[in-house]
Formats: sequence, structure tokens, C-alpha cells
Amino acid sequence: MCRLETLSDDYYVNMNLNTEMDLPQSRESVLHFFEQLQKSYPQMRNFYARERGEYVLEEEKERGSYRWATVEPRRICSGQVNPASIEDALAQHARVLDIAPYALTVTPLDCESLNVMLGFDFTYRGNHNQLLADALGVVPAFESLAAVPGASIVGHEPSLQLALDDECRTQCRLSIESRTSAYHVRTGEYPEEQLSVYLTARRYGGLDAGETYIGVMHRLAAISQRLIQEYIAEQVLRPLQEAIAIK
Repeated sequence: MCRLETLSDDYYVNMNLNTEMDLPQSRESVLHFFEQLQKSYPQMRNFYARERGEYVLEEEKERGSYRWATVEPRRICSGQVNPASIEDALAQHARVLDIAPYALTVTPLDCESLNVMLGFDFTYRGNHNQLLADALGVVPAFESLAAVPGASIVGHEPSLQLALDDECRTQCRLSIESRTSAYHVRTGEYPEEQLSVYLTARRYGGLDAGETYIGVMHRLAAISQRLIQEYIAEQVLRPLQEAIAIK
């Protein structure tokens, strides 16, 4: 079994709970939520507000491994960058989902979707789009187009979305994000940027009888880990590592 931290330069495990109704935005509700979370993770000391009613609590980022959480008008997010283990990150997400119903009045009915996302970043100075074509290839029907003499690939971000049940309530999406623009290709000046691979497992709709947010989150995490281990690690992540290593 592949250790997730060996598959990229950085990796992270995020959870998003998207609600149908607006979450409480009062000072008391938001602070109570974050204070309860801080009791479990005292190093989360940095609290601040962004625009559009988004509140953030996070650890210091300089260490390279840190926790964060946000409350937005219709979304609660939790994440950990370079966690000691995926179990450690999931324990944080479970704590957030344990606090949310009481501090932010989230009920099993008020769920638009619940997501677990595993992200992998590769630091690379060069054309990310060409790297993706070299490492992963392109759709066979596009191979001759990609080989047009004198042409440069300025956009190539493969993605695939799957439904895992007949009702399409549980879905997963593999997507890749390039940071290379046409300007970089035109000038030949490539900053050292991160190429990102995201695997998101998502459950849509309110919870069924007997379900809990924490239980659904763990099922989504199990799906994500299985897909990484059985399909994505050796077919996507390792080839990217190897292609970057020889550039």
C-alpha cells in the first residue's frame, strides 16, 4: 500500500459540508464554533475574517504541516496540509462535524453535499500542460492534434467524474489543475508553481435515517483511499513524479 505522503511534494485532506440554508453568522455562533474546535487543537490560534462573510481559524503555516477550518455563509470546511496520517486529518474533520450541529444548527436535512477531497501538489518549473501530456498522454483521438508541428500545448487539464450508485448521489471526480498560462509559454518564463491533482468524493442530499455526518464522511474517505491505492497512485501520481524527476 502506498503511503500518501510519498506520492507528491505536498498533500492535503479536506472536508466540505455544503448547506442548503445560510449558516448562522452572528458573533456568538461563529466564535463558539471555533472556540470548541480550538479546545481540541490548541495550536489553531490564527483567527481572521475574509470578505463575503468567511471566517478562518488556522495553525501557523511556516512548519509545512498545519490545520485550518472555515465557516462561510453556506459551507463549513476543514483541512489539514501534510498531516502525520490520514487518520489524524479525518479525526479533525470528525470533530468539526461533531461541533457543527450544536454551534451552527446544522441538521441532517440541511445538507446540499458533503465532500472529502485528497489533494496532491507537485512543484515544477516548466509547461505543466506539456508535462501532463508527456506523463499521462492525451485521449487517443487527440494524439495527432497534439503532435501538430510547431504547436505548443497551452491547455490540458484532464478530468473524469463518476457516479458510484444508481441514484448518482455518491460521486467522485478526478481533476488536474495546471498553473501554466499562454503568457508563460509565449515568453518561455516559467515560475516554480505547483501542479495539483484532486480526488473528490461527494455525497449529495440530506442524510438518510440512521446516518450521521461523521459516518458519511468516513465512507467517502474510504472510497477516496481505495481509488487512490487501486487506480490513481500508479496510473497518475507516480508517472507525474517520474516525469518531473527526469526533466
